[in-house]
Amino acid sequence: MDRTQGQSGRDEQAAGDPGTPSPASASAAAPASTGQASAPSGPAGPARVVTLTAGDFTLTVNPVDGSEIEPLRPGTERGRPAKRDAAARAVRDAAARPPVLPGPPISARPLLARGEELERLVRLLGRGRSVRLTGPSGSGRSALLDAVAARCAGLAPDGVVRISGYGHQQPGELLHALYATVYDAPRERPERDELLARVRDIGAVVLLDDLEMGGSALDELLRATPECAYLLAATPDTKAPSDDSHVEEVFLTGLGREDCVALLEAGLGRPLTDEETAWAGDLRFASEGLPLRFVQAAAMLRQRDELNHSDEDDDEEEPGVFEERPRDSGVVPLPTLAEGAAPAELLASRVSESARAALRIACALGGELPHHAHLPALVGDTHADTAVAELLDCGLLTPVGTRYRLAAGVARQLEDVGYGDTASEEARTAARHYAWWTGHASVVPERVGREADAVLAALAGADVVAAAVLARTAAPAFAASLHWEAWERVLRSGAEAARKAGEVAEQAYFHHELGVLALCEGRVDRARAELETSIGLRGALADKRGTVAGRRALALVVDREVAGAAASPPLRLEAPAAAPEAVTAATPVTPANPAAPAARTDAVTKAVPAAKPAPALRSGPGAAPRVDPAAVTRVAPVTPALPVSSEAVTRMTPVVPVSRGTEPPTTLSEVFEDAFPPAPRPAPPAAPVPAAAPARPAGRQGRRRQVLLAAAGALTVVALGTVVSLAMSSSDTEPPADGPAVSSTPTSAAPTTVQQNSGNDPAEEPPVTAPSEGGATPGASAAAPSPGRTPGRTPSRRPSSTPSNSPRPGTPSTAPTATEPTPTATETGEATPTATAPTGPGTATATSPTTAP
Repeated sequence: MDRTQGQSGRDEQAAGDPGTPSPASASAAAPASTGQASAPSGPAGPARVVTLTAGDFTLTVNPVDGSEIEPLRPGTERGRPAKRDAAARAVRDAAARPPVLPGPPISARPLLARGEELERLVRLLGRGRSVRLTGPSGSGRSALLDAVAARCAGLAPDGVVRISGYGHQQPGELLHALYATVYDAPRERPERDELLARVRDIGAVVLLDDLEMGGSALDELLRATPECAYLLAATPDTKAPSDDSHVEEVFLTGLGREDCVALLEAGLGRPLTDEETAWAGDLRFASEGLPLRFVQAAAMLRQRDELNHSDEDDDEEEPGVFEERPRDSGVVPLPTLAEGAAPAELLASRVSESARAALRIACALGGELPHHAHLPALVGDTHADTAVAELLDCGLLTPVGTRYRLAAGVARQLEDVGYGDTASEEARTAARHYAWWTGHASVVPERVGREADAVLAALAGADVVAAAVLARTAAPAFAASLHWEAWERVLRSGAEAARKAGEVAEQAYFHHELGVLALCEGRVDRARAELETSIGLRGALADKRGTVAGRRALALVVDREVAGAAASPPLRLEAPAAAPEAVTAATPVTPANPAAPAARTDAVTKAVPAAKPAPALRSGPGAAPRVDPAAVTRVAPVTPALPVSSEAVTRMTPVVPVSRGTEPPTTLSEVFEDAFPPAPRPAPPAAPVPAAAPARPAGRQGRRRQVLLAAAGALTVVALGTVVSLAMSSSDTEPPADGPAVSSTPTSAAPTTVQQNSGNDPAEEPPVTAPSEGGATPGASAAAPSPGRTPGRTPSRRPSSTPSNSPRPGTPSTAPTATEPTPTATETGEATPTATAPTGPGTATATSPTTAP
């Protein structure tokens, strides 16, 4: 390994890095590519078994047999962790920065034309406000965050916390990263409720670079940490915060012409010529003053100077006698504007071969560049670790958290010129190398966690055999490093790769780990599904030890389900706790004529279960329905247009039936049966029930009612006589003698009304114009149409002006026949009502009591 960093291999080994393997180490990982998904190759050593505390569970990560989970034993609960002091925070902050690269140091780039934005950001953060710094990729957001961190070092009680939001779409992992940075709680991952309670007490300035979430997810992060002031660096295409988040917006624009020239001279190390100044002005117009373009432009001018040997004397440029190259007669011109806008191809063509190999690996891994300690093994060059500094100085790399990746647009430009043609081979080589490295006993889990993105990229691009081996060795390391989002992604990718490769044992392991992870995170349904799948696969393999471990974890799932059911019983929708029959009695308004009050009627509305309608309760024949006073609501009724019957009942079926059972449901089907009953079938039409005879009115009120009814009957007779008289006087011609005249106007049947007088009232005087014997008889209603006649066209005749005892020839007699009902007066002393059965609910029926003289 290159010793330019001043570190020995022994120091790196103590720090957790196995050292940069020689080219032979790549062949050491070759047995892993033969399809054997057994333990990774490497020096013999103890298995890396780590014990963690995850909420209420103790998790033992065992790379050999799988993770084991059990409840916390009494007396082993940990207290509230303490916060880190300033020195510990400084060490933690240095670990969160990109590593120092071997080789010559890279000169710091100046922060130009950002003084106003810097002052505004520091002022807003000092007031406790959260700010969103928006700018395109390459606008210098990370450099501005470094300047803000230096100015806000002693502003908050918990200092400055740097977190990378790259690849995080949910706030959960960011909250865990914030908790692990502020609190000194190794090997502990609290559950969500405890996590929210602890991060609420954090007061820090949080610098969140490469933010990829917004909206409700960002609101959840801000609500969980009310004492923190956030500086969120994001690109314009990132989802904006919600309107209620109260996050300030600061936009980064491009640099001016003078600033672009100054940045170009700082990167070049000399003043620009007139030609280069004009070229820089054109490049500024084409790139809109993006600082990254001028960092890359400075690299192209440095490479041009090296090719033209402009920094050497003419004597030194003279080729010697023994040199085989001829004198360079040409001069390398300035890059074109197209090359300045897309400089990746030109810059990559002028770097070392190791740097170009590193670029191919980065293109195969989706832009992720492995740690510089892995490049000698991946490239096959002992000094390949210096390629990272060379690429970073050219502007082809950018720092992201604790690692480096290709700058914006570089991967696409390199793939267009053929750097992605060997992507599958490079990804397979990287997967084999990481399978050996992550399974090495000397590599601490924290190192694997910082290399998570490159490992996941190699896992996605490798073949199924290499992917299954890599997932099997990397999953325990991610679990022990508390990087559980990467742990879940590795497990899912490994389960799919094992299924395609036909490795049933490895597939059972991945499903078991997924079940344990879901149980630790409180997803009980997912945990049950994954553990049952694992138990089934291990049962098919007769793996007794794995089956027992799976059943132990499944027992904890059952306990959680029982505890959850006891804490929150299933939802049951029931009817209101009222009487079985909710009755509303409406009292009609007193009629306008006080001399002739209408009979009191009650409109009763009953709500009964659909299964068995309950009949109306009565205290006796003819009595009004009996209503529970506690369930009666008096409402202001409206005067009916037609006479209302003594009982108008409307039955309504409730939407939700009353629960008929007292025992709680034991199955999910019973719960849904109670909550959502089937639609009731329509009941067959019931036969009309004849109205009961009203009770005999007694006393003075009864006699008054009889008088009023008699008066009403008399008025009806007078009205009928007037109608008949008008009909007789309306025609001037005699009807034909050969048959009865037929009226063309349809007549409607009048309600049956019987005229009766009480014993104390005088007899009714006859009308002035008396009808003939064939006319209507007082006290009788219009007869129903006889069979064979049309109801709408009834026969009529013009009565003579003089009463006659014998009808005219050819005129049909209108005397009552045997087929027509004849009202008969009873000889008893009490009234016998004549009632008509109601034709339906709410039908008005008039009754006429008949009283004997």
